[in-house]
Amino acid sequence: MASTNSWTHEIECAVAAPRLFRAGVMDWHTLAPKLASHIVASAHPVEGEGNIGSVRQFNFTSAMPFSLMKERLDFVDADKCECKSTLIEGGGIGVAIETATSHIKIEPSANGGSVVKVDSTYKLLPGVEVKDEITKAKESVTAIFKAAEAYLVANPEAYN
Repeated sequence: MASTNSWTHEIECAVAAPRLFRAGVMDWHTLAPKLASHIVASAHPVEGEGNIGSVRQFNFTSAMPFSLMKERLDFVDADKCECKSTLIEGGGIGVAIETATSHIKIEPSANGGSVVKVDSTYKLLPGVEVKDEITKAKESVTAIFKAAEAYLVANPEAYN
């Protein structure tokens, strides 16, 4: 029988939470193909944009083990820099994973930067075992926020 599993991860960044949330979460479909073109070939909203129920699709290069991922925004509170999303297609859904959700909250840190807190919950399909996928997922989410951070540091006027 498949069980529900989860992992958490924290990433410290040098930019303020509201800017990082806008760039690294809400507008990542625009920035990813520019900042991580070796991984994200293209990305775009499928329906809606930035509101609850909206769906966006990321198309990946051969660097990823799957060609695309679609995620649905289930909850967003831009003032609190918090959102929840569900993977609805691609990214292992139907192959290894039955369901997967992520909860991202970016909080201010004492040094004027921020701390990204990611909680991911997933249910594997029967017979599937997790090997190094959690490590890869944590590395991927870290790479996303570090790319957004570097962009924001290099472009201090962006996402103000």
